[in-house]
Amino acid sequence: MAFIIAEIGTSHEGSLEKAKQLVDCAVDAGCDAVKFQWVYASEILHPETGFVQLPAGRIPLFERFRQLECSPSFYEEMLRYAHSKGVQFVCSPFGLKSLDELLQIHPDYVKIASPELNHYPLLNRLSEFRARQAESNETPVPVIVSSGVSTLSDIEKALEILGTEGVSLLHCITSYPAPEAEYNLRLIENLSRIFGVSAGVSDHSLDPVLVPVLSVLCRGTVVEKHITLSRKTSGLDDPVALEGEQFALMVHCVRQCEAALNHYGAEEGRKRVISQLEESYGAGKISAVLGDGIKRLADSEKDNYGRTNRSLHFMRSMRAGETVQGADVGVLRTEKTLSVGAGPEFLEMVIGSVLARDVKNGDGIRLSDFMRRV
Repeated sequence: MAFIIAEIGTSHEGSLEKAKQLVDCAVDAGCDAVKFQWVYASEILHPETGFVQLPAGRIPLFERFRQLECSPSFYEEMLRYAHSKGVQFVCSPFGLKSLDELLQIHPDYVKIASPELNHYPLLNRLSEFRARQAESNETPVPVIVSSGVSTLSDIEKALEILGTEGVSLLHCITSYPAPEAEYNLRLIENLSRIFGVSAGVSDHSLDPVLVPVLSVLCRGTVVEKHITLSRKTSGLDDPVALEGEQFALMVHCVRQCEAALNHYGAEEGRKRVISQLEESYGAGKISAVLGDGIKRLADSEKDNYGRTNRSLHFMRSMRAGETVQGADVGVLRTEKTLSVGAGPEFLEMVIGSVLARDVKNGDGIRLSDFMRRV
């Protein structure tokens, strides 16, 4: 059976009471796990990254993320609460601090979100922790990796660090909402075969049935989808999330699909489910969602490549001739207004280098900014 994750994310908006209501909603809808995001704004964005439009007005995106920060005790309580309700606790860290704090509370899974696929310091820290667990004869904490706005090469680099034992991969489109017709779900089976891991989908489309059910027909083993108490509330992902009734419909349809596969056999069951979906959505739509299985950036996420992924940014304005220290560099999402920097793979090269020109706080770091190593 597919492992169904209800992505609560930051829809709780820092309220423990609302977080528990969201867990209850997800459990009632039939999920197997609930997922949270361990947010520290400074691990994700530069303060000068730009603005976001909310119902209450236009505010700096960095400040919006700061509003979503919670203490470690919040997540520890939510882990306990999830377990008390019979579901597992999944959580995404976004930097070294949040990862270290997350690992201290022993999550059931660590989730690496798509923009952190190239956060190599984060991946290395997690890999080192899992290696120490293995050396102590502990089962390494399982890892789920999303692969939106990425290339096969990006995925390969991440899995070279993390390994494949106890690692699952989620096909994803980093667009909100993501068009169903761009999902190319045949890629799920190809990703599983290429990398030797189980694979599934992280679905940001609005339809509660189409992508989740077809992903299972493509041998997906995980379905992740956002949940909210209301699409009208002000959570960052609430507009693309499913309300409880819709999430329950998704779970029901996924389980019905699995029942058909078990009852009729994989080939005949697949034909029957696709035939039913074609009656509702049309054969052309089903064919488009299934796609050709070739990994490529979806049209709706192409412009996000580089800006959503991690790159190196200056954390203060500096003058030519200064030597760059570790605190001067952030491994951040570029997002709205800043220039994209060099990839995180250049972090060690940059630290200790001497600037050839003046740079501004927030600028994306370019290798041409430096004249020599000291």
